[in-house]
Amino acid sequence: MRIGELAQQAGVTAKTVRYYESVGLLPDPGRTGSGYRDYDEDAVERLQFVRDAQAAGLTLKESRAILDMKAEGHGTCEHTRALLNRHLEDIDAQIASLQSARAELVSLSQRADVLDPAACNDPNRCQVVGAH
Repeated sequence: MRIGELAQQAGVTAKTVRYYESVGLLPDPGRTGSGYRDYDEDAVERLQFVRDAQAAGLTLKESRAILDMKAEGHGTCEHTRALLNRHLEDIDAQIASLQSARAELVSLSQRADVLDPAACNDPNRCQVVGAH
């Protein structure tokens, strides 16, 4: 199949297919006599895996490592689980950071509710954000 059909079946763009080829996520396809790329069904499955892995939070580098391990005949479940757990830890850290930032913003907003705007006369700072 040609690149447009492959892209459509895999749910990506032709530009994405070309990029994945350039970074080694997709092997170079054979060519037709007229020079068009000629993909097989394995390319569809590989692209769908990469798309699904990205949706799960894995990077292209991590997807490539999994595909390389598969190509070498290795199991990948434990490796993939470790990657997913690391991403979960990262997300948990981001959530904690966001919750902390939210708490600070709530505190500043509550501070703004009780301050007298007429008392805000410092030309270099706002009393809401100032030291409290």
